[in-house]
Amino acid sequence: MADKKTRISRNIEQNIAEYQRLFSECADIKMRRMALGEGNRRECFLAYVEVSVSNMLLENTALGRALAYLGRTEDSEIDRVLDSNAMGISDVTPFEYIEDAAAGMLTGDAILFVDGYDKALKIADKGYPGAGVKEPDSEKVIRGSKEGFTDSVKMNTALIRKRIRSTRVKVKNIQQGLYSHTLVNLVYMEDLAYPSVIEEIEKRIGEYEIDGVMDSGIIEQLAERKWYSPFPQFQTTQRPDRAAMAVLEGRVVVMSDNSPTALILPTDFNSFLKTSDDYYNRFEVATFARILRFMASFFALAFPALYLAVTNFHTQILPTPLLLSFWEARIGVPFPAALEVILMELAFELLREAGVRLPGAMGNTIGIVGGLIIGQAAVEANLVSPIVVIVVAFTALCSFSIPNEEFAFSFRILKFFLIVMAAWLGFFGFLLGLLTVLIHLCKLKSFGIPYLMPFVGADLNDYQDERDSIWRAPLRRMTRRPIYARRENRLKLKKKKEGNG
Repeated sequence: MADKKTRISRNIEQNIAEYQRLFSECADIKMRRMALGEGNRRECFLAYVEVSVSNMLLENTALGRALAYLGRTEDSEIDRVLDSNAMGISDVTPFEYIEDAAAGMLTGDAILFVDGYDKALKIADKGYPGAGVKEPDSEKVIRGSKEGFTDSVKMNTALIRKRIRSTRVKVKNIQQGLYSHTLVNLVYMEDLAYPSVIEEIEKRIGEYEIDGVMDSGIIEQLAERKWYSPFPQFQTTQRPDRAAMAVLEGRVVVMSDNSPTALILPTDFNSFLKTSDDYYNRFEVATFARILRFMASFFALAFPALYLAVTNFHTQILPTPLLLSFWEARIGVPFPAALEVILMELAFELLREAGVRLPGAMGNTIGIVGGLIIGQAAVEANLVSPIVVIVVAFTALCSFSIPNEEFAFSFRILKFFLIVMAAWLGFFGFLLGLLTVLIHLCKLKSFGIPYLMPFVGADLNDYQDERDSIWRAPLRRMTRRPIYARRENRLKLKKKKEGNG
């Protein structure tokens, strides 16, 4: 049964109270009292999403013309003008219910209430930001929105509002930075997110006093409990559609002013290997891509160490022709295999860092050309063997396949730990290193959610989260929200009952 709607009253104070209740704790919704008519005797109330309305004083905007016209109208004539749209504005829509007016405002327009008038008027203005919003450089997708977050936190919250036009989306303002007074927004769905999670993130953000917050990365580092872990406990994104999906899952999105990167919490290992277009493509395509990413994450961590363990300690498991090929490739190389791998890995990391720092097309050029030239020159000079160049290049390729850059960096760091363990103890050291990483992941939590969810604790959500892990079930079978959402509100998809025509 549909929720009961509240009819708009002629008493403006009653309308204001109801509207403010509906949008409580919504810092991005602006509400202004004004007076209209000659002598400013008729009180009115204007509500809008902050960045979706232009300057109300400008005559070249629809809202500006409407307010200017009403300001010159006699008090007794205002009702007739509103009823007949004598202002001459084409897109003016009257609403009889508060909830309808709120939904109209969330499309990016302004809502006007006038004392003594029992309707609210939607007056079109510039709407949500679109121009100037560019596709993010990271998190490239084949299918889906090309919009990305900007440096303005107000615009970023509006981009989420644009995708979820519900009054249940709440935005909390927090100021951080002793001198910078940086605005931090918490965006969440009121009846999906756990209040304890919201309270916990507010507590963690307020635990430290810092001179200035210049990026969301500072908030992330201060709010992490396991600060020594190489694995991020906040998921980052520059895509509004990814953040909107997280809000619909019952998660909280934390955004900082002057930063195009939003933080999503809680998170888990599985979430870092998903992309937005996994949900826009058919389940076979998404499942195949995810299997590739999980395999890539393993090889990005383990492939060089596995090569060292086998070639240095356990050559008996290799076929003789392959072993002879490895031996011939290393003839004349002056360095031990472990040092050879470490030097080449450092060279590739240096090339990657140089490619990131160089501007524009030069960065891409140095990454590709530099890798080819250095690798070929090193082989010809007999400094490294060709097989090591192949191993290191394949490892780098695997790390590029991980969608989240922060998450990929964890594997790039731990790769050196496994190389040292394999060079020291062979396959036993390799397994010991993997076990150490696995135990650390098992102990890791993000705001109470196990980091290895849904591979552990799947029964907490009746094994529903497993349908969106290494394989993605058909969309019509993914009927429940993940464990982040409140248990009583986890149903997200059901088939409509057929009507009687």
